[in-house]
Amino acid sequence: MYVVELTFECFDDTTISAVDRAVNGLMDTLRYNGQVLGREFPMVMGDGVFHVRAVCPEKDSLNPKHHSPQVALKIRQLSDAGLLSPKLKVLGRDINSEESALDEDRSWQVLYTTYVHTCSPLRCGETLLPIPLYRLPATFNGDHKAEVKWQTEWQACDEIQMAGAFKAEYAALAEIQDADSLLFRKGWEIRGRIEHLTKVPTYYYQYRVGGKSAESELGRKCPKCGGDWLLEQPLHDVFHFKCDTCRIVSNLSWDFQ
Repeated sequence: MYVVELTFECFDDTTISAVDRAVNGLMDTLRYNGQVLGREFPMVMGDGVFHVRAVCPEKDSLNPKHHSPQVALKIRQLSDAGLLSPKLKVLGRDINSEESALDEDRSWQVLYTTYVHTCSPLRCGETLLPIPLYRLPATFNGDHKAEVKWQTEWQACDEIQMAGAFKAEYAALAEIQDADSLLFRKGWEIRGRIEHLTKVPTYYYQYRVGGKSAESELGRKCPKCGGDWLLEQPLHDVFHFKCDTCRIVSNLSWDFQ
């Protein structure tokens, strides 16, 4: 990932509130297209110039060739707030984040995230490195808002169940673990849409914790078809189960690792 700075210059009189709406509106659409990561974008003002810092998957993530129709519209609307199109400066590599997967053919990919990840939720099956969403055809309505919203909801549930201090823990855990939960069904359908558009086998990650014993956990069946899916060797030290029919991967319960 790379840290970038966007500089917005004023060409006419404007107000702080107008700039705030225009710039943050643009940053939201960039986020929903996978071009910037995270949810907070600090903005600094000085002498009629506004600076915003963000993290991008790649050096050229903000190249216009990656823009969604929503991003292009928000850039045009900057002039309504008296702002020019932003100037971009790549500040350098973020040493605390992962690099993106290479833009090359892959045999499979997986929709996988945790509450500590800010990168793309789509990962390369061979390397488990994140795949920038803007590389994909738009899944719904011209961008990748569906994937980003799903990721936000999944991470919120994951953080609640990891904290484990409230009754909400059990409801949150059910959403990321149970195959009949609304969040699971939503993610699995998004996975199917991605596979349809990319023609690459795309899997969905089922989180697993709890269970009675290691033996019973190793005997788990696929939650959709009920078939055998235990792998001889785990993939990436994370996925111990993989169903090629239902396109689901899962871990051995964290209680027995």
